[in-house]
Amino acid sequence: MKRRDILKGLTLLPLSGGFISKASAIGITDTPTPQKSTRDLFAELGVTPVINASVTMTFLSGSLMLPEVLEAINSTSHDFANMYELQDKVGAKIAELLHVESAMVTSGAACAIVLGTAAAITGTDHEKIKLLPNLPGPRPEVIMQKTHRYLFDQAVTTTGAKIIEVEGNDEMEKAFNERTVIALFFNAAGKHSVTHEDFVAIAKKHNIPSMLDAAADVPPVENLFKYQKIGFDLVTFSGGKMIRGPQSAGLLFGRKDLITAARLNHSPNEAPIGRPMKVNKEEMFGMYAALKAYLERDHKKEWQDWLDRAKRIGSQLETVQTVKTETVVDPGPANAFPSLRVTWDESKIKIKPEQVVTALKSGTPSIVANGGKDYLTVGVVLLRPDQVDIVAGRVKSILQQAV
Repeated sequence: MKRRDILKGLTLLPLSGGFISKASAIGITDTPTPQKSTRDLFAELGVTPVINASVTMTFLSGSLMLPEVLEAINSTSHDFANMYELQDKVGAKIAELLHVESAMVTSGAACAIVLGTAAAITGTDHEKIKLLPNLPGPRPEVIMQKTHRYLFDQAVTTTGAKIIEVEGNDEMEKAFNERTVIALFFNAAGKHSVTHEDFVAIAKKHNIPSMLDAAADVPPVENLFKYQKIGFDLVTFSGGKMIRGPQSAGLLFGRKDLITAARLNHSPNEAPIGRPMKVNKEEMFGMYAALKAYLERDHKKEWQDWLDRAKRIGSQLETVQTVKTETVVDPGPANAFPSLRVTWDESKIKIKPEQVVTALKSGTPSIVANGGKDYLTVGVVLLRPDQVDIVAGRVKSILQQAV
């Protein structure tokens, strides 16, 4: 991880010294109200702009990129770059920021799981890399806790590997054999039958690497450092969620030998399993810019801003009879930030929370919120400053009309 010289002709030094600190240095973390363009592509294509009063979801395009990220993308779009060299330089800088041996930019956390698994299967063996996912012989095996099975573990089987489910320390101990290549821990699972520490210790005992999927698990910022300190060999985070980088970017970091193997399984190499999962140069610069800005951010100020937003919306809604609001914080580890919970007496306000959600979504502008059986949840962390009162006004109007 000594490669800290800056590639001549690439703009990493302006990245670190120029636009990165514009918002973060003074604690401003809001996405500014966009300036009107002469060309409205939403209107041209008939696409409905959406206000996200929910959480970071891929189908809603993740989060909104910070000004630093947009400037990184725009300022690097006018020149070509050697992608091998760029991934090397950006990876070294990211590793330096995260205090790890090595790092790389991936096309999201799901791609990182594919590449991490592939790295454990192939190492730097070019013949295996070329053959994946159709290696001869028995399928490689990846150990996961039964309670950790989830939609995105298809990223594991994409490599041709087979998932072996375990429950508890004893089953995990017995699951290792000559076909085991890696052990995957899903951080946001509702239940861990094996703790983080035991999971790592058991994998190390068998000389098998461990990987942790923490895709949506910031804030808090400390989580970016917590899991490699526990001892996980590979860790992945999404880039386009609360780090607010490009939606299609992610981070994979940890052991240098595994990152080296992961990169060999990725674009711009021409034949590996990760070739279809390429990351363009602008996303690499943008992901670096986003991470640096995120680490420099005034997180206490940002948290207070979220609380203030919730209070501001709540105070407007509580002017409607029987409406009560409270600020709640999801326990995490995913989406661990404040939101506003709204309740009312349905004998007085004759509408159900899910009906409010539908009305918000179908209105103009379209607003996405969440509704449970007994309450409405209004997310505040992804709103632009100019959207806070819009959301409050729309919810208030819908409730008033139902009186």
